[in-house]
Amino acid sequence: MGLCFVLLLAALACCLIPASCCVTCEPSVMEAVKSLEKDYLPGHLEAKDHEKVMDMVYNILKGFQDRPFIEGSYAGIIDKNSLEEVSRTLLKELKRITDSNVKGEDFIRELNHTLIKEKDDFNLQALHFQKEALCPNKCGIMFQTLIWCQHCEQKVHACRKPINCGEQHVEVHQSEELNLDCLLTWHHISEGLTDYKFYRVWENNSETLLYKGKESTLTKPRVSEADEGKYRCELDTVMSGPSTIISYHVTVLPPKIRHEKHKEKLEDTEGSPLDVNSERPTESTAASAHLEPITSLQRSQAQSMLQGCLFALLISFFILLVAALLLR
Repeated sequence: MGLCFVLLLAALACCLIPASCCVTCEPSVMEAVKSLEKDYLPGHLEAKDHEKVMDMVYNILKGFQDRPFIEGSYAGIIDKNSLEEVSRTLLKELKRITDSNVKGEDFIRELNHTLIKEKDDFNLQALHFQKEALCPNKCGIMFQTLIWCQHCEQKVHACRKPINCGEQHVEVHQSEELNLDCLLTWHHISEGLTDYKFYRVWENNSETLLYKGKESTLTKPRVSEADEGKYRCELDTVMSGPSTIISYHVTVLPPKIRHEKHKEKLEDTEGSPLDVNSERPTESTAASAHLEPITSLQRSQAQSMLQGCLFALLISFFILLVAALLLR
């Protein structure tokens, strides 16, 4: 079991990071390796193998740190956040194994499986960092803190691209608000950046400073024709020279024509019950339709009463006429 354990601890030392063993740059990882030697091995490995195993571990760690670094390539470089994340995960998994108190061959298999998984996960993370997060600026000068795994050196790396980030064409109507945005996605993660400065650029190429500060947007309310023209934004750095330059060409359009009366009339026409619901009677129409049968009945009854009265009058007149003739 001694040979198997040596090979397994070699995996701990060199499989996690293929270029250089960056985890050894984290003091907490080295403390965990020492704790493994002093606190865990005595109860889980024969004493005669302890010194030989740990000598092999440290020699392999040192050997990987001494591997040559190829200038111009990014192998063996990582950012602090990624290194801290992979180190936390490794320490968590080592603690899980030691807390389980597993021994012998079971301990070797569990540790080997864990290290292989951590290696694969870190390889994916390191690849993603080198493709996506390493110098993500498409223009400008970005300052990024990186760790050179070969000597555990942490220093600021300048990602240098052309500082001119192009010209933006902005159109705004008179009396509206003008907004010039100078923020790029990598500004938040870059180090060494200071203040944004906005200038008005005149036709004779002279400039007027309009704003200097931490805000990345210049806002001007109620613009007029006089605000049309060229502007420029610079993002300063702690070093000499700007990090980013963005130019703007502002065109002021005539004020928007608002047809409020026409719009109101159109809304009334579209919202009219007679237009939208022409086949559906309104409440007033329905009420009239409901009252119409009652009014006809009343009219019929009135006509009947009138006819009855006229008939009674005719009868009375006939009786009076007959009575008069008899009295003669």
